[in-house]
Amino acid sequence: MTTHIALLRGINVGKAKRIAMADLRALLEALGYTDVATLLNSGNVVFKAGKGTSATLATDISKAIADRLGIEVPVIVKSAKDLDAIMADNPFADTATDPSRLLVAFTPDAAALVNLDAIAPHVVAPEQFLVGTRAAYLHCASGILESKAAEAMLGKAGKAATTRNWGTVQKLQALVEKIGG
Repeated sequence: MTTHIALLRGINVGKAKRIAMADLRALLEALGYTDVATLLNSGNVVFKAGKGTSATLATDISKAIADRLGIEVPVIVKSAKDLDAIMADNPFADTATDPSRLLVAFTPDAAALVNLDAIAPHVVAPEQFLVGTRAAYLHCASGILESKAAEAMLGKAGKAATTRNWGTVQKLQALVEKIGG
């Protein structure tokens, strides 16, 4: 069994696309996944699967959410190994002192990362931005709400991505370790 992380984009923000975490856990268990655990109320799920690529797992989860809950939601799945590599590759992990101001953009695959280059013109010092080989990283030193780059990442330029702040990424890694990833 391989440990994976499913990241749902745009759920439980405002009144649209509401999914209870208990329903999400039950849905993944019904798909045959084990050790299903959610983190926060924003669509972070750690689980184990016996087979399937990240892309097929993402498609299966997204389809099940649409079929059973009536909600269309993009899903990105990363393996525990992918998450470890994304964390290790973060160039700002040591310099960003507030994990809530450091965003990690996850995409379905490396090809989708190219679209995030459109964010670079919006970066204003002291912000820092890098598109890596597995994820993109944006350090909003003055805060996310004030950042045009963060607005672009969360908006049209980041449509194929879903973002999590560094604190959430660290909590996901701890959850992966807890269930044996």
